[in-house]
Amino acid sequence: MQEYERKQLLERVEREGATVGADIPDTIEVQGEEIDLQTFVFEIKRRETVPPGERERVEQAKRNLRRERLERLEQIEEGDISRERGEELARSIIGIDRALNALENLGPTDLEREQKAQQAADKKRWMSFLKKALGQEDANNARRGL
Repeated sequence: MQEYERKQLLERVEREGATVGADIPDTIEVQGEEIDLQTFVFEIKRRETVPPGERERVEQAKRNLRRERLERLEQIEEGDISRERGEELARSIIGIDRALNALENLGPTDLEREQKAQQAADKKRWMSFLKKALGQEDANNARRGL
């Protein structure tokens, strides 16, 4: 592969809109293991939230995809590869990016924790309101010298 071809491929995979219209690969080999990537992403995306048992699996998949993306990018940057192999790697990187975008844009992954935080904030606001309404806040501030 010529150096200018290598640069063109690298520019293509790093382009901001590279994933627009790109498909998530049906399957992809990540660290020697064949993954049904498209099925996995659509299975996770069709749910409103990621169930607690699936969170670690999704996070591990994202880490593995990022690692695989980096390895493929390095092959384009430094490898002694043909133009055809470079094109193949570029397409797969864009597909990985598309899958990562889909997995990164999932809704809140810990609704239970968010709900508890919201309830605690609501309770705190309510208690503050009650103290003000009952005049207790003014009495507490007077004792503190405020």
